Amino acid sequence: MSCRPHCPPAEPIICPTDPIIRDFFHPQILPVIHPIEIVNRHHCVPIPRHFFTFNTIDEGVATISRVNKKKKRRA
Repeated sequence: MSCRPHCPPAEPIICPTDPIIRDFFHPQILPVIHPIEIVNRHHCVPIPRHFFTFNTIDEGVATISRVNKKKKRRA
């Protein structure tokens, strides 16, 4: 004797399909262009450069002159 009740086999129930979504990501090159403009600016910068001039002046130049002096005699 079997321990099972005497029931006929049941028809299976098929449920709606549950989707399993698997996302795959693949690299896609997207060029991003950054235009750059180089501007060269030239500026004049004054830099002092000192020059010295010399002028020599002779003042009070003594001239040697002969003066006739009479000698005093002793008495």
